[in-house]
Amino acid sequence: MARVTFRADRCKGCGLCTTVCPKKIVIMDTETINEKGFHPATVIEMEKCIGCAMCATICPDCVIKVER
Repeated sequence: MARVTFRADRCKGCGLCTTVCPKKIVIMDTETINEKGFHPATVIEMEKCIGCAMCATICPDCVIKVER
């Protein structure tokens, strides 16, 4: 099973990762605000992740890590 982790403290909330996820499990966490004042990205239903790493590839700040 793949695992996706985010460095929420560095996420600027651009939302690019949410647009490329084929399973639509990457979302912006509207209940959390990081130290930069943004809503960071997160994954819901981690068990549905296929480990494609599209989210990590498109992230301009390299805050996403995908482990297979």
